[in-house]
Amino acid sequence: MSDTQKLDFSTINDPTLASFNQQKNLIKRMLKGNSATCNDCNKPLTLQLPPNTTKAKPADKAPGIYCVKGCTDIELDMEAVALMR
Repeated sequence: MSDTQKLDFSTINDPTLASFNQQKNLIKRMLKGNSATCNDCNKPLTLQLPPNTTKAKPADKAPGIYCVKGCTDIELDMEAVALMR
């Protein structure tokens, strides 16, 4: 590839942005306490939050939004939340 050639990502930018915004909105809805279903299997999604006390039993999964069948698996980075305390 010469210096004058540039990669064209325009064909994947729109679907990637749409997917990002869809996941962002799903996360917002779930954190507000609303329910949602998996787009693939229509099973309810569950929100797994980190333990809120040091005495709490550690969770089996990392904080995130999960589907029972495993179709949806969005792991959330909760370190920023912990630093806000």
